[in-house]
Amino acid sequence: MRAPTIRDVAERAGVSKSLVSLVLRGSGPVRPEKREAVLRAVRELGYRPNAAARSLSEQRTRTIGVLLNDLRNPWFVDLLDGLNPLLNAAGLHMLLADARLNRRGGHDLTGPFLDLGVDGLVVVGTLPDPAVLTAVAERLPVVVAGAREPVLPGVDIVAGDDEHGARLVTEHLIGLGHRRIAHLAGSGAVGELRRRGYETTMREHGLADRAAVEPGDLTEEGGYRAAVRLLSRPERPTALLAVNDIASVGALSAAGELGLRVPEDVSVTGYDNTSIARLRHVWLTTVDTAPHEVGRRAARCLLDRLDGRGGEGGLHLAAPALRIRGTTAAPPAVTG
Repeated sequence: MRAPTIRDVAERAGVSKSLVSLVLRGSGPVRPEKREAVLRAVRELGYRPNAAARSLSEQRTRTIGVLLNDLRNPWFVDLLDGLNPLLNAAGLHMLLADARLNRRGGHDLTGPFLDLGVDGLVVVGTLPDPAVLTAVAERLPVVVAGAREPVLPGVDIVAGDDEHGARLVTEHLIGLGHRRIAHLAGSGAVGELRRRGYETTMREHGLADRAAVEPGDLTEEGGYRAAVRLLSRPERPTALLAVNDIASVGALSAAGELGLRVPEDVSVTGYDNTSIARLRHVWLTTVDTAPHEVGRRAARCLLDRLDGRGGEGGLHLAAPALRIRGTTAAPPAVTG
């Protein structure tokens, strides 16, 4: 049985093929009764437009490439929840790729998107080699979401205000009475901004000599190892400020294995307010970086560029907020 064609829809609805095309594209003035007749014929026949043919006629694929630094990071999933609705409402569809998997396989990160003729690209998270976007940005609209690099002409960057967020959570710990606050650091521009916010706040409170930064990464294992090193010191910190929620989970495991109670013996904070932080048995104090809002703004920037309203590109920051839960309390010296 052959698939129904646009000619079949037109005959069933009693209209021309051009009017069917107008209805399916959602453009042009069409009388309500004609539009309903076309949509009813589409439903009855089970007609699906030929995407390839439409792409050739419109010179667009109506697809947006989304390159994720690491699909395992739950923060990126929250960002996609903000990104997709606006793209979908504009008739655009996302094509996802995991940069981590492509790197492990030695594959080109952006080439497949170009080969498929996507209309634009959203890069989510920090890529290990931001230079790969330079050539892509010269050919199609690009928006970077949830990262602070690369800074390229005509490319919008949408992210949370990481330095301010780190200041919020450091102020929270100091306000509880903590003085020995250590930071489980991350890498890249985002990691550097969060570290800067922590160090600046410690210095402003006269605690620069108590500041301790332990190099790590954005993984649970990295957070665990960094926390073990910090908590094994003779004068261990009373609070750990992790670069993200995933690293803080590693820190919680390290504290437990060393016989320390959270928050009675040591407070632990995360960053990003992912679904992990909201699990009842974790209930992590963290910084909400508004990933849904970051995704929504990234979609808006990309849609503006597709409509020719992008401009030179710029930095768009979403305001962070502190979420106080069950992993922070006054240090033992204060409670006792």
